[in-house]
This record gives sequence, structure tokens and C-alpha cells, in this order.
Amino acid sequence: MGRNPRRDLLAGLTVAIVALPLALGFGVSSGLGAEAGLATAVVAGALAAVFGGSNLQVSGPTGAMTVVLVPIVARYGPGGVLTVGLIAGTILIALALLRAGRYMAYIPASVVEGFTLGIACVIGLQQVPNALGTDKPEGDKVLTVAWHAVEEFVRDPNWTALALALGVMLVMLLGARWRPTIPFSIVAVIAATAVAQALHLDAAAPIGTLPSGLPAPSLAFLHPEALGSLLAPAVAVAALAALESLLSAQVADGMTVGQKHDPDKELFGQGLANIAAPLFGGVPATGAIARTAVNVRTGAGSRLAALIHAAVLAVIVFAAAPLVSRIPLAALAGVLLATAIRMVEVGSLRAMAKATRSDALILVLTAIATLALDLVYAVIIGLAVAGALALRAVARQARMDEIPLNPGDQGDHGDEEHALLAEHIVAYRLDGPLFFAAAHRFLLELSEVADVRVVILRMSRVSTIDATGALVLKDAVQKLNRRGITVLASGIRPEHRQALDSTGTLALLRPEGREYATTPEAITGARIYLEDAGLLPPAPAQQPRTTVQEPAR
Repeated sequence: MGRNPRRDLLAGLTVAIVALPLALGFGVSSGLGAEAGLATAVVAGALAAVFGGSNLQVSGPTGAMTVVLVPIVARYGPGGVLTVGLIAGTILIALALLRAGRYMAYIPASVVEGFTLGIACVIGLQQVPNALGTDKPEGDKVLTVAWHAVEEFVRDPNWTALALALGVMLVMLLGARWRPTIPFSIVAVIAATAVAQALHLDAAAPIGTLPSGLPAPSLAFLHPEALGSLLAPAVAVAALAALESLLSAQVADGMTVGQKHDPDKELFGQGLANIAAPLFGGVPATGAIARTAVNVRTGAGSRLAALIHAAVLAVIVFAAAPLVSRIPLAALAGVLLATAIRMVEVGSLRAMAKATRSDALILVLTAIATLALDLVYAVIIGLAVAGALALRAVARQARMDEIPLNPGDQGDHGDEEHALLAEHIVAYRLDGPLFFAAAHRFLLELSEVADVRVVILRMSRVSTIDATGALVLKDAVQKLNRRGITVLASGIRPEHRQALDSTGTLALLRPEGREYATTPEAITGARIYLEDAGLLPPAPAQQPRTTVQEPAR
């Protein structure tokens, strides 16, 4: 996509209009106030646009980050959140220097869809108190907070707040279907604010006083003695910032032709943004999928669009703070409720649920964990379950089949010798990975071998062996040897020798020459062993053919 400053200007203005109510709403939801959301959108949005790895990414406060920040605010206060953001930014820069961005691509789609669904539910539940016009109950568990807000509303209904929230939400959802290019969020918020002011609706509580400009940068919130206790939350925030930013950049790449982000540079830009935002009172930021998508759809072709978005929001902070302060909290709640609903892509969820049972299970578990615990635990649980299911699938690919010996494997021996060999020798072919998730099944199968003198293990098709697999194989060989059964091996790959040698498995085969390059060689070795042990009589000498002469006539 070529650079076009006019299109970038239009895209930046459009994104700023969309971002304004979201920045205000996420700032309020985080517990630090609307001014914190605006500061984040301006400072982090500008720095991430300049130093990030995507030309189209738009960064700022997001719903996913708000989900993580609410319990941090409840436990450590606003100063703790700012410190967490500072530490998280440092961690992101360290990840960029370690070139860790590429590994984010290994997160399964079912985990991503699951925590997106969970985030949408949490964002919606967080807005219940403001949408109902009730005081926000104490606590960081969204289900409990939403339930107490509903109880308070039942005792003392605030129909004004509810009507404003539902009205804004419906205008956004229906308007997006009617004219997707029009930013109905700002239209609905302006209309709700005008109605509340014109009718003097005191029941619709406004945002409140906002500062006319950004505060001077300060580290007054930083307390060195608290750094140790804030490290774990900071790691969680950094992990989420990395994950969401790289996913958003990936979405932007998929919506365009010729655009490709640099994941490590993106982590570096997000790190700088998260170090700077707390200095101005801002919350931790990430790449914002919804705003990035708007940026792409409105024709952005360079970083200029994201910079213009931050500049427009800065102008609003300096010039229109008194007007913005009059926006009802219920209207912002309606914006976020609509945002939460639009985050849920029913088609993607249905496709993921129908793909495999494993994908459906991972999706559901991740979503429930996001709702019941928090996002970081949800991702860890989702990855753990996905890893376990993947290991099970790989382990099922491993096989051990008994292979019948045919005359061609032995050379020129006849059918009688073939039958005799079949009575004393059995060959097993190992296919696939021989590792910790699959090895013990082989031990059971090998240990049950009976009525044979020699077992040949054909290992040329083994794809991988770990220490567990080598130890299990060693155990099986020792058990068979104790029962008087000799084990031979053929076709061991060079890359597998280290694991087999370090665990002592090869030591059971080498001294007596029980390892062979090919299966025919192993069969010949088995015949020699059986003959030497007197268990296999030598092949009978071929009798000369008797010729009967007819009497002369």
C-alpha cells in the first residue's frame, strides 16, 4: 500500500474519534480514571507508532489490559499500577533484545479465541455498575461486583442510567450494521451527553473534572521497596502486552497486501510506550485490535495515521477537557458493552468448536478461566491443556508392529528354514516418536513377548528418542534378557545414539555384537546365535536326486 498523507490524515482522525470514548471508558474501568486512559492513548499511542514494528498498529488502553489491572488496583492502588507498567515496559524491551517475538506465533488459535471470549464477558460484567447507575462495590471479582450492582439496582432502580447505556449500545450495534464506515460510538456518546445536559438528568453521573492537559512527567509513584511484590503482576502485564500487541499486528498484516510487521521491533516499541505512559499517569498499553482494524479499513498506509490519532487526542485533552468531563458514565458503559459484544465473533467460535474436540475443550477452559481467575492464568491453563492434548496426539502416532519374517529377509534359505526361524525369532518395527508420553506402552508390549528365543527391534523408522524412551527401552531389554530372550537391534539412527548411549541402552547391545545396520544382517546374526546355542539345527544337506533307468528294450 503506497504512502498517501491525505488518507493517513483521514484514517488518523477516524481512529481518534473511535478511540476517544474507548480511552475514557477503559481508564474509568481500570480504576485510575478517565484522565489515565487519555494519557495512555496519547503518550503510548505516539511512541508505539514511532518505534513499533508495524506501520498500521494503533496502541492504547484496551479491555484485555483493564481485566488484568482491576485486581492490581484493588490490591496495590494507583501507584502500584503505574509501577507495574514501568516494570512491564522494561520486561518488554528485554524480550525484544532476546528476540522472543517470533515465539508468540506458537500460541494455538483455540487459546486466543477462548481468552477473547473470556475478555468480552469480563468487560461486559465490569460495566454493569455504571450501566445501572449504582456505586461500584468493593472487590476485583467481576461476577461478584456485577451481582452486587444488580442487587442494589433492584432495591433502588436508576432507569435513567440504564436507558442511556442501552441507548448508546443499540445505536453502536445497529449503526454498525447500517453504515459501518460511520463512527457511531462518538455519535451516540455526544447524543447521550446532550440529552443528559438538556434534561438535567442528575441521575446520570458524569465523568467528572478532567485536567486541561497532560501532567508533567514524574516518578513520584515509584517506591523501590515495593518492586519485589510487584514483579509478578508486572510479568503478567508484560506477557499480555506482548501477546495482544503481536496478535493485533498479525491481524493488521492479514487485512492488507504487502505489509509485514517485525515482532521484536514491535515488542521494543511497546516497551518504550509502557515505560513512558506511567510517567504521565497512564495505565499499561497494548496494541488495540479494534482501533488497528479501523485504521486499516479507513485506508491508512503508514505510521502517520497512528501518530495523527495520538495528536488529535492530545488536542482534545488540551482544548475540550471541560466538555469531555460532562459525558455520563452510563454512556461510556454503553460503548464498552457494545465493544464487548462486537469482540465475540460467533462464526470463528462455531468453527473452532466444530474443528476438533480438543480445540473446543481448550476454548471453553480458557474462556472459563479468564472469567473465574484472570487472563494470565487463563492463557497458562489454555497452553498447558493444548500442550497435553498435542502430546497425546503425537504419542498416539507411535506404533510397534510385529513384522513377519519372509525368505527374502534371510537370503537364500528355503521355506523349511523360514518356518523354523518364525518359531524362534520375532521382529518388531518401531514407528514414530519414542518419548516420555509414549514409551511406557512399548515397555508393556515388549515385556509380554513369549515363546521366542530372539527379538529383533527394527528402529530405522523411530523419529525421535528422549531420555525416558531410552530408559524404558533399556528396561524392556533387561527384562527380556532375564527371561532368556536375546534382543537385537537394527537401523539405529545416528541422531538417536546419544540418548541411547547416555542411558546405557547401547551398552546392552554392543559387547556381544547385538546391534546391526540392517534387518537382514540382524536375522543372520540371530540364526548364528541360535545355531551356536544349539537351539537351531543346521540346515539339512540336500539329498542327491536318484535316477531310475528304464530297462533296455
